[in-house]
Amino acid sequence: MAGPGATGQRDTVIGMAIMASAALLLPLGDTFAKALTTVMSPVHATMWRLLAQGVMMVPLAFLLRRRLHGPMFSPIVALSGLLLMLTLAAFLGAFERMPIATANAIFFVEPLVLTLLAVPILGERIGLPRLIAVAVGLLGAVIVIRPGLATFGIAAVFPLGAAVTFSLNMIVLRHASKRRSGLTIQCGATAYAAVGTIIGLMIWQGPSSIIAVSAAVPLWTWGAIAGAGATAAICFVMIAEAFRRVEAGILAPFQYLEIIGATFFGYVVFGDFPDALTWLGVAIILGAGLYVFYREHRGAD
Repeated sequence: MAGPGATGQRDTVIGMAIMASAALLLPLGDTFAKALTTVMSPVHATMWRLLAQGVMMVPLAFLLRRRLHGPMFSPIVALSGLLLMLTLAAFLGAFERMPIATANAIFFVEPLVLTLLAVPILGERIGLPRLIAVAVGLLGAVIVIRPGLATFGIAAVFPLGAAVTFSLNMIVLRHASKRRSGLTIQCGATAYAAVGTIIGLMIWQGPSSIIAVSAAVPLWTWGAIAGAGATAAICFVMIAEAFRRVEAGILAPFQYLEIIGATFFGYVVFGDFPDALTWLGVAIILGAGLYVFYREHRGAD
């Protein structure tokens, strides 16, 4: 009969496997989303993706209803939904003009941005080694972005904006999760983000713009919307389950597996493959990020 230690070890292995699978699968949703930006604006694509994600979350939440804990609708969850909406809109703005792998590579400065934001917002202290790692990681982002500015224009900076809003969302989630389960937050934030995007579009362009864009898209668009929503919903539930089993410090580096999925789907579907300079920047960003994770896991400055 397995003891408590064996059970804990099994949970850790299962949690890591779930997180790795989610990280490899997430770029499939990005691939669907990038396809959407060929027939509609990134903002409209954001709205439809969030709506589809919300619809897909309903049956998943029902099946896993025993893991719904705490208030789903509250100001802090609404703030998480706003940041989710901004992150996705910035990402889709990048996908409209650049390969998925390139956008993901720039976005992966997020752990470094989170380290910096934790100082003024959470009052955390970081020592010189981590500051150097952050500087090196940001240098890697510059290497990825610099050739992109000439090719993609200002859109090359969009993933940086996504990294900032995502990092802010991580800080919000730290507070929200004190009274709620991860699944509860995901459901509530998705609902707020979807409604917020609809309201924002109606104010910005009017209700007729949503109807006009929806009527003009080809039939395959609805399959892509469903695919993007389903992939996102399933992956977010998987991530919540992984974090339920394993502490964040162990799981965080697995997010870098998204680079593999993004490169694979980007090449197979769109024929995009990062050049040598991009891979150099990716290596620098990943190395700096993994170092920061290592220092945080050991509790060092």
